Amino acid sequence: MNVFDFDNTIYEGESGIHMFFFFLRKHPGLVRHAPAVLRGFIKYKRGLVTQEQAMEGYADVFHDFLRRVNLVEDLKAFWDEHERHLRRSFFTQYFRPDDLIISASPEQSLAEICGRIGAGRYIGTKVNLEIARFEFICFRENKVKAFREQYPGEEIDRFYTDSMNDKALMDISRQVFMVGKKGRMEQIK
Repeated sequence: MNVFDFDNTIYEGESGIHMFFFFLRKHPGLVRHAPAVLRGFIKYKRGLVTQEQAMEGYADVFHDFLRRVNLVEDLKAFWDEHERHLRRSFFTQYFRPDDLIISASPEQSLAEICGRIGAGRYIGTKVNLEIARFEFICFRENKVKAFREQYPGEEIDRFYTDSMNDKALMDISRQVFMVGKKGRMEQIK
């Protein structure tokens, strides 16, 4: 099985950042949360806060967000506008229908875009929309945990990523390809 990270690998850029600004534009009332969310995102990406701190620290923001949006419709509108950021060459050259996309992006977002591109297998951050709570953030070592739980006994032949944040997945992959600017790849394992 081949496994692909999503942001900066299949998708040019950080879909979460693009989504953040999309939602701010569509729902201007969310702007009051912008400084805190950006600070939190930077801290989490740098490993300065734990998964639990990230999930608990932004519960109020997330509740407010869900009250203001129609998530299903807004995600469709987001992907209508941002699907152009996909690196189509990955799907024609490397991606097979039984391959897996694994990402820190919420599964609701991955479901919409993966449905459009015919990628049936994906793992992402689990969000319980009924109670507006992050239940599992699919990032760093958690990607391996989620992979092992959903695909016990499966091996990763090739793993494609843009970041050493995915070192845990790199360690369990036979081959690893680092994806750089404009989709250039370098085999690092």
